[in-house]
Order: sequence, then C-alpha cells, then structure tokens
Amino acid sequence: MSAKTGVIATAVTIHVPRIAIEELAPPFQKDIIEGSKAMGRYLREMKPDAIVIVTAHWVSTFNWYATSHAVHEGVCVADEAPDLVPGLRYRHAGDPALAEAIIAQIKAAGIPAMTTDCPDLSWDYATYVPLKYIDPKAEVPVVRLPAVICCNLDEAMQVGAAVHAAARAAGKRVVLIASSALSHAVARGPEGWPTPERIEMDKQFIAETLAGNHRAVIADFPRFAKEAAGEMGGKPIATMLGAMQALLDEGATLTASQFGPYTQSSGSGNANLAWIPS
Repeated sequence: MSAKTGVIATAVTIHVPRIAIEELAPPFQKDIIEGSKAMGRYLREMKPDAIVIVTAHWVSTFNWYATSHAVHEGVCVADEAPDLVPGLRYRHAGDPALAEAIIAQIKAAGIPAMTTDCPDLSWDYATYVPLKYIDPKAEVPVVRLPAVICCNLDEAMQVGAAVHAAARAAGKRVVLIASSALSHAVARGPEGWPTPERIEMDKQFIAETLAGNHRAVIADFPRFAKEAAGEMGGKPIATMLGAMQALLDEGATLTASQFGPYTQSSGSGNANLAWIPS
C-alpha cells in the first residue's frame, strides 16, 4: 500500500471555544493550545495537499455536504457562546475539485450528498479553533464536512472511506481531521471534568490508540460513543475511523501520537491524537 495519495494521516482535535482567542484562554487550557500547535507542525511536515475537517458544530439534518469554495472567507461567531467567539475573521483556500470528488464517492455509496459553495456559509468554531492552531498561516486548502443527524455510525465510516477513495482518485494527499471531543456530557463550569467512569473510557480509548490496537478501537467505538456520550453521537470521529479502516484494509500499519494532555472542558474530555501510516 502506498501513502503517496489518499488519506495520509487522520486526527482527532480539540475545539473548545475558550481557546479561540489565545491570550484569553484560561490557564488550565494553555497546554492543549501547545498540543494543537505541535500536532499542526507534525501534520504539516507531511506536506498534505488538503485538510478535510469533519466538524461537530456544523450540523446537517439530512444530507452530507462538502464545501467547494475556492476561498473560505468570513467571520466566525459561536452562536452558543458569542462572548468567547465574538466574530473572528478567517481567510483560507478551499479545494473545489477535491470536494466534488468526495461527493461523487459518497453518492456512489448511495448516500445523499452534495457540494456547497454558498458564499454566506460561515465557519463554525469547531472549524475555526483547531485550524487557527493546526495551520496558523492558512497554507493548506480546506474542505469541510458536517455532522449529519440522519446518519448512523456505519454510514459515517462509509463517508470516511469515501474521503480516502476520493483523495486517491484525485491524486491528493489529504489529512482527515475529526473536530470533536471524546466524551461529551457537558455541564456548566469550564473547569469541570467528565464523570470518573467517562474519564476512564476516554483514557482507555487513548491508551488503546497509542498501543496500536486500532482495529479494537474501531470495533469498540459504537459502545464508546454511546456510553461515553460521544459528541454528535460520535459521528465525526466515526468518519475519521472509516478512513483509518480503509487504510488498515489496504495493509497499512498506523502509528498514533498524542499531542498535549488529556484535558477537560465543561464536563467533556478532550485530546489531540494523530494516526499516520508508517
């Protein structure tokens, strides 16, 4: 199996809104900012042609979408927390050809999907926040995918595999990122941790990942998503796992790394993790 094209790395990234403005981030979240920066350097060293980010905060009811903007430009406001993300400007290249290729592969699997280049479609903060640190100079073109309410985890995994197939067909080197917490039973109070049981589940997910037990992580993920209260039902991470499954099925050996600590945010558990074929 060659990693010259297709998905060349997958990742889970934190997107907590309190780090959207770095200088205002609380002290207990400073280390995860540094982790995001370090993961960004690691991924950019692979010279990807594009980043595909599956974001937990762009919610689609029925269809899968891929953004086909030539340029993403606008203002990010967090509807749920405009005090934390009050209107932050971004400008980032897109990749219309890759978006079209992704949608073609998703539709070929019988899943409803279409591209969108709606000029007034703004970035959600789960896109803005991680890319601010992962690609601070906006050097790598971006395609965004939503979390879809009317899909299940199996469909999300099919879409992840479709991203890999589309990137391979387009001759592109793609990093596929799930912008999502691990456990996500949120509660008031930014310093709040998940329950002890969910902390243990998060730490087991991380430990199995770092130990290289990738097929076990994938097989156990439906249980994890339910019992740990995965963000958006675990669908963004499941999409990323679908690309991982495709790589494993091609014979890839994946190496996983963690960047920064496992940390809390309002009852959720968060970590920066990346997998690359070795």
